[in-house]
Amino acid sequence: MKWLLKKTRTKPAKGKPRDLNEDLMKFWMMAHTCSPQFVVGRSVTCMASGAFCLLGAMTLAEAMLRSYLMPWSFRFCTGESEYKWSTVLVLITQTIAVGVGTIAPAIRWFIALDFRCPTRRERSSKRKLTVERYWIQLLVEMKDCPLTIRIQDRFCRKLAHYVKSKLLDICIGMQTGIVLGSKVIQFISVYFMIWVLSLADICNKLRTMKPGNSIPSGSGSESRSSTKPDLSRFVLHLEGEEELVELMMKKNFDATDHWLRRGKGKQPKHLMELLEKSTVAEGFKGVKEFDSDLVRSLDCDEPPNCWALPVVTLTAIAVALPNVSGGLMKQLVLSVHEGLMYVRLIEDNLDAKGELTNSRKAANVVWLGVDLYSKWLDVDLRKLSVQAESTKEILEKLSDVAKTRFVECKKIYMNQCLKERPSKWPIKVLAANSMYRISQTLLQNCDSRNEMDDERLFEALTVMISDILGACLTNLQRVIFYCLSRAVIEREYCVRKTVHILGETEKIRKLLDQQPVSTLDPDQMACIEEWRSLNDLKISSPFIPSSANRETVFSTSSDLYLTME
Repeated sequence: MKWLLKKTRTKPAKGKPRDLNEDLMKFWMMAHTCSPQFVVGRSVTCMASGAFCLLGAMTLAEAMLRSYLMPWSFRFCTGESEYKWSTVLVLITQTIAVGVGTIAPAIRWFIALDFRCPTRRERSSKRKLTVERYWIQLLVEMKDCPLTIRIQDRFCRKLAHYVKSKLLDICIGMQTGIVLGSKVIQFISVYFMIWVLSLADICNKLRTMKPGNSIPSGSGSESRSSTKPDLSRFVLHLEGEEELVELMMKKNFDATDHWLRRGKGKQPKHLMELLEKSTVAEGFKGVKEFDSDLVRSLDCDEPPNCWALPVVTLTAIAVALPNVSGGLMKQLVLSVHEGLMYVRLIEDNLDAKGELTNSRKAANVVWLGVDLYSKWLDVDLRKLSVQAESTKEILEKLSDVAKTRFVECKKIYMNQCLKERPSKWPIKVLAANSMYRISQTLLQNCDSRNEMDDERLFEALTVMISDILGACLTNLQRVIFYCLSRAVIEREYCVRKTVHILGETEKIRKLLDQQPVSTLDPDQMACIEEWRSLNDLKISSPFIPSSANRETVFSTSSDLYLTME
């Protein structure tokens, strides 16, 4: 059974979210039913071990009660022990050990009964005691295979093969006996529990027969369940578990709905407020405007940008502005903090070659200082804002500090910088280069305006940060399904995480659907440089509205939906 990702270059239809939810239900059904814990938990051997553990605990409890309530029945234990009080301590310790060790097997026993009892009540035909092939398949294959040890004498080889076959026959017989014994225990457990459940059903019927307790024939729960898709063919089951398919499907229907609701209850509200300020209808023009091509680089080579580094650099500049409301500053920092969680998810999955690893590390280091200490590297941004007399002077100081750090760090790491590509430069060199270029770009824009205050610059920085985050998050729907390609043990957790993220980002995806159509393919949309190269017009000032005749072409061509085969 293949799990496929199918791409489309068109906008999602009105019914698309429902199809997406159904596809996630299929993924969840396969991931949950093939989970090793779930497969072992419903097996007959696990159920038998749980029954034995529960029986042992009940035997111990019965013996303890009888020894205290009926001491005359334990005549061999009369008199005082030479160990005195230590016997009580040993008894308590053993009782606690037995109790703790019985909890997990007993829970598995009850879960297995929960699956088996409904089928027993519905099916009157008795199931034959047969051993499925998968229980002894490996032993049979080992019996048919030749010995890997090479023995020269032919008679000795025949003898060794004969001994091996007989030993494996004994193992096959023991395995068959264990499975058959486990099935007998399962049958006894289910038969006993059927009587308990039947008695409970009779009590419920008697209670519902009282006046005023009648239940209407067409309940809302039945109508809702009838609208759910048939996922029985996506239930992965073992040989002999055909009767459990319908039950496993019904019990796991609402899992995706549960995690989707939990995700919707934890939507990033600060990030949503920030994205509402973006120029989504104009194609996120801030992606082009934060870094001008007219700014000369500090080095002949220029490292590629990642999504996170410009965001944290712009936020550091915004934090350095003195005459900005503390509430607005706190709101921006919280919004960027929420947005970076999704940016890291996107970059971790789309940067498969690791070309931007150092840039992402630089962004993490810079953000840690900005978020916790209001520092860019070792520069106190608050202190810098107090010393500066104007907005332009703040940008000049940041530019000079970045240039100084770039030169100092490059001297320290000179050999490394000469040998490696620009994308592999040390993280402090990359952070300094980003700060220099962005601050110089903002200085050019300040020169184009005679008057510039902190509030207007802060507003412009907020829009650029929002545009970069919005352009990056267009890859979100494509990326979250990469989490599904994991090992069998992790697959159930990954599907649950994917559903949770879909619930969290529901409003964000609706907002990004307002984006116009793009000529970028999904692979190009993953790279910020491709977004920047899409519009080769000269950078316009972020403080002056763009001309009406400027046309940008963007889209959500990265939308993906899942198909199951």
